Amino acid sequence: MAEQKIKQDISIGANIRELRRARGLKQTDLVGLLQLEGVPMTREALVKIERGAQHIQASQLRAIRDALQTTYDELLKPS
Repeated sequence: MAEQKIKQDISIGANIRELRRARGLKQTDLVGLLQLEGVPMTREALVKIERGAQHIQASQLRAIRDALQTTYDELLKPS
């Protein structure tokens, strides 16, 4: 089954960046946490997601939610 992608019609990337920074994590820190959970992600991909230049996969969103210890509501809130 193909991985579903979520179109960023809200500021998911900006929300990820804000939550990541609030937790004192660098992009490489978050990428490392995701890779430890078996979610393939590069820093370059995270940069694009945070800028809204790349769609985020549902599995990536779930892993980011877990790594940042947050909720989907926080990740998907309108800016």
